[in-house]
Amino acid sequence: MPELRKDPLIGRWVIIATERAKRPVDFIAFHEEPAPQADCPFCAGNEGRTPKEILVLRDAGSGTHPSNWQIRVIPSINPVLRIEGALNRRGKGMYDVMDGIGAHEVIVESPQHIANASDLPVDQVHAALQASMARIADLERDPRFRYALWFKNYGSIAGAGRIEHTRSQLIATPVTPLRVKEELVGARRYFADKERCLICDLLHQERESTVRVVIDSAHIIALCPFASRFPFELWLVPKRHNCDFAKMQPEELGDLATVFKQVLSRLKTVLDDPPYNALLHTAPFRRQRGKVGHWKTIEEDYHWHLELIPRLTRVAGFEWGSGFYINPTPPEESAKYLREAGIEEPTTTEVKP
Repeated sequence: MPELRKDPLIGRWVIIATERAKRPVDFIAFHEEPAPQADCPFCAGNEGRTPKEILVLRDAGSGTHPSNWQIRVIPSINPVLRIEGALNRRGKGMYDVMDGIGAHEVIVESPQHIANASDLPVDQVHAALQASMARIADLERDPRFRYALWFKNYGSIAGAGRIEHTRSQLIATPVTPLRVKEELVGARRYFADKERCLICDLLHQERESTVRVVIDSAHIIALCPFASRFPFELWLVPKRHNCDFAKMQPEELGDLATVFKQVLSRLKTVLDDPPYNALLHTAPFRRQRGKVGHWKTIEEDYHWHLELIPRLTRVAGFEWGSGFYINPTPPEESAKYLREAGIEEPTTTEVKP
């Protein structure tokens, strides 16, 4: 019997189609022929083929040669939004318009030609996340911007194109994205009713039941959400209540790097290296103008988290028309397969906070 499940954060309904239940072997990953490595602009030695870096992290004692780097952050060569100029907010009749101002940056996560971040050492994943935190903190200083979305596309189906070099992206926008606003509203409503954080309560219940938990580490929980939209969807959530990704403690960042690598390795093993999207949901920027206007309890009610979505199914007419999602693999089954995946577990001792 199919089951409808309601997402407690934003109230979205999901259909868990148990009669269509699919195992990992039922999902066949499509792998497009990659571009030749010689054409990769992100490899060490090809720095002249990209815009000048905004930030570069180097290994201690590696020197300042342009090709001696660990992480490079560069402007996107095809930016969605442009950093130069004023917003120029205006109306066109009943419509609201502003100029396409923002920032679009690429975090190149390795000097080597490695495709999937699951194949990086933990300290390299840690450095990439550290660079992302630094860039979000810097973008927050620009009064034109209200939000910075970190995301990672792996595989052509997920939007990464044919250049198979591990990287993530940051796009800063002058407005808070609608999907994030939906979560802010849901978190605020729950807090107003119960004076508790919804995601803190969710973590407490999931750790008690364990059936949807994939990894329960010192500081981070990886779980398949109760109302998962997609097969093998994962959330990575900090145990300590915190609305802001950029305000993680060093030990939390190290643990996040380890857990992120673990779940990527498990997905690769269980689903034959599937394409995926990773998306960070964190609080909007909060400067001296109060706590984001009417988000007055945001530091108490919101809880940042990272969503990881393998691209195994397609959204079709029913989903677009109704707002429902149809998931053919119950999250309890997804979590079981991922927990039981045989992988070599990385250790946090590799991480250098």
